[in-house]
Amino acid sequence: MGRMISLRRYLESAPGPDDQGAHCERDWATLAIEAYGASLLEMGNCSLEACPGVGDGLKRSLAELKASLSPLMEADALARTEGKVRDELRGWGRGAARHYQQKAREVKEMLLSMASTAESVSARDEQCAGQMNAVTDRLQTIASLDDLTEIRASVESSAAELKASIGRMVAEGKTVLAKLRGQVAEYHARLEEAEAVASRDALTGLSSRLYVEGQIEARIATGAVFCLGLIDIDSFKRVNDEHGHLTGDELLKQFSMELRSACRATDAVGRWGGDEFVFVFDCGLTEAEARTQRLRNWICGNYSIPRKPGKLQLRVDASIGLAAHEQGEPMEHLVTRADGAMYAEKAVARRRHAGVGVPAR
Repeated sequence: MGRMISLRRYLESAPGPDDQGAHCERDWATLAIEAYGASLLEMGNCSLEACPGVGDGLKRSLAELKASLSPLMEADALARTEGKVRDELRGWGRGAARHYQQKAREVKEMLLSMASTAESVSARDEQCAGQMNAVTDRLQTIASLDDLTEIRASVESSAAELKASIGRMVAEGKTVLAKLRGQVAEYHARLEEAEAVASRDALTGLSSRLYVEGQIEARIATGAVFCLGLIDIDSFKRVNDEHGHLTGDELLKQFSMELRSACRATDAVGRWGGDEFVFVFDCGLTEAEARTQRLRNWICGNYSIPRKPGKLQLRVDASIGLAAHEQGEPMEHLVTRADGAMYAEKAVARRRHAGVGVPAR
């Protein structure tokens, strides 16, 4: 990533006043700064998807650095920003490596523990088998005895030894089994925790994009009837630009809570990326359209964002694209149709000049 974040090189090659004029240079610098800032935000999103355990910190840091960018920045300020970005990426890389090393150690510990338990069980069984073979050999000698008293004594002795051997085997088996169950339960809890982290969006708490994609693929594989919806908050960029990324994050959290509340427990609901969200309704198109309209009425409206001093009241509208899955259709085509419907609605919304960031009436 280090090579793609060297912004000074691009700014130093910008056309000067002698070429196209100072105004053109400022426009070029503005576009470069905007593209650089967008790249920082996208790197933050990718880091969160690549390693949810450590990606949230990098995403926030890159968002703060993006907010500090300006076309009027001096070369020294740009150099410092570039250095900070490199430091953040290196720190994230080290953190991600440590995270996955820890996961690898946990898996290694689990495998070694299971191997040790299997070895213990094998040794115990071998010992018990030897004891039982000895008892069997003794019982076989009974056939050659003539004295009934001696036969009885031999049988009683052999039976006692056999019972003791079986008792030890059962007791040792219970101990080993209890130990193994405890270890399996511990690692099962760790795996569930890791799966929960991977399947959840760190900011909103909704399902992650990867998890929802898995749910979509599962429905396609079983031939289930379902509809896919994509939601995009209208003019969300204005919130970040005018009120800051912390305000934008808080709005995303509140919006996510309302979205989850508006859906059924069996619906797959997640964050698709940025200010885009996704839902899956297990029904046909007619019912899905009615449910989508109720959802729209629920999630759109006035939101109150805590801040100092007082609270910021924002009016939130969203564009929603809905598409019913067709038999045999791959997920990519379904998503493309829903995305197209969403952007068609967003174009209408732009013409109405509706959007986020407008103070609530």
